[in-house]
Amino acid sequence: MYRPVATAAATGVVPTDNGDYVVTLDQVPRWNDAEIRSSLEYENEDPSFSKSFLSDPLTSPGEESGSNGLASRFPVDHEINSKIYLWRGQPWNLEVDAVVNSTNESMDEVHSSQGLHAAAGPGLAEECTTLGGCRTGMAKATNAYDLPARRVIHTVGPKYAVKYHTAAENALSHCYRSCLELLIENGLRSIAMGCIYTEAKNYPREPAAHVAIRTVRRLLEKQKDKITAVVFCTSTSSDTEIYKRLLPLYFPRDKHEEAVAISKLPADIGDENGETIIHERKIRIKPLPKKVIPKPSQPPAEVPASDVGLVQRNSSYLDTYLDPAFMSLMKDPDQRRQEQWEKTAQARGGWNCANYRGGVDSEGRPVMVVVGAHFLLRCLELERFILYVVKEFEPLIQKPYTIVYFHSAASLQV
Repeated sequence: MYRPVATAAATGVVPTDNGDYVVTLDQVPRWNDAEIRSSLEYENEDPSFSKSFLSDPLTSPGEESGSNGLASRFPVDHEINSKIYLWRGQPWNLEVDAVVNSTNESMDEVHSSQGLHAAAGPGLAEECTTLGGCRTGMAKATNAYDLPARRVIHTVGPKYAVKYHTAAENALSHCYRSCLELLIENGLRSIAMGCIYTEAKNYPREPAAHVAIRTVRRLLEKQKDKITAVVFCTSTSSDTEIYKRLLPLYFPRDKHEEAVAISKLPADIGDENGETIIHERKIRIKPLPKKVIPKPSQPPAEVPASDVGLVQRNSSYLDTYLDPAFMSLMKDPDQRRQEQWEKTAQARGGWNCANYRGGVDSEGRPVMVVVGAHFLLRCLELERFILYVVKEFEPLIQKPYTIVYFHSAASLQV
C-alpha cells in the first residue's frame, strides 16, 4: 500500500503533465480501514532497514502490555479515526485542500520541502518572497499554483538541541497546530502533512513523530467537525514504520489497542494542546486574602487642634496595619514634651522651675517671668540661679530683656 507514487499507475491514478501522479483521498485508505492493519506485516522495501529498528522503543524487553486499571488518555474515537490517513508519498501529489511545506524563516526554495517548488511552478516562489518570511512555529498560506491542492501552508520547524529539548518540542507542536488552525481559518477541510522536522535541523525522528501525532489528536478532539481529513505523508521506510507503530497509541482503533497504549505511551503526553507541560513555569494564581474592612467612624463635631492629625490618620487603612498600642502614642509633640517635663519635675521632688510666661514692658523689652513657687529658700542660692537663667536665655533672646522672679506659693494662673 505504501508504495512510491511513481509506481502507483496500476491503482488508476492519473499522471500529470510533469510525470507525477494525482492521488485522490478515496484512493488512500483510512486509518480505520482493515487494509491498513493487514499492511502492518508487509515486507520492507529497503533491505538495509534493520529489524531491530522495528522493535518498540517504548516497551522494554519482556514487558507485558496491560492497562493495570488505568484510564486511557486517548480513548477510542471512531469519528476521529475516520479522518486520519497514512500515505507513503509526497503530499503535493494528493488532491486535498492544503498541503504543508516545511521551510525556513526566509521561505526560500532551497530550504523548502524537496520537489515542492518544482511541482508547483515558479509562481509559488514569487509569492513567498512577498510574505516577509515566517517565524519558527508559525504558518503562512499561499496559492498552490500547479499543484492539485488548493493552498500551500508553509511552516518553520525548530532546530533541535538536547539542552533546549522542551523548547524545540513545543515549537514543533505549534507548527502542526498552526497549520491546522490556518486550514480552518481559510475554510478548508482536508490537509496533507509531511514530516516537518528535517535532518538539517537535527530533530530526532521518533520523538518528532510523537509530537506530530499527539498534537493532531488534541486539535481534532476540539475541531473534528471542521476537518474531514488529515493525511500523514512519509517519504522513507523508517518514517513509515515509526508512524505505523505510534498511530495506535494516539488513535487506538479498538479496546485492545487502547489498553496496550496505556502501558506504551510516554509519561509526558503534553497538555490539552499537545505541548509539553513545564510545571515550574505554570502560573499559579491564588485568591486575595479575605479582609474585613470596618466602616470609618464618624469624627466628633469639634476636634481640638492638637488632635487634627489623629483624625486624618484614623482611616480604615491605618486601622488595618497599625497596632492600637502604637496609635495611642501618636499625640501632639508639645503635649508629649510637657508631660515629660512634669514627670521629670516630680522625680526631682517637686521642683517646678520651668514655667515661663512672656510679654513686653512699657519700653517694649521682652519680659521673662520665672515663678519658683516650690523652691526652698534655704536650699536656693538666688544669685547663682539668676546667673543660670541669664546663661540659658541670652542666646535665645539676643537683645535687652527683663527678668522677673517670683518666689512664693502663688498659683501659676496669677
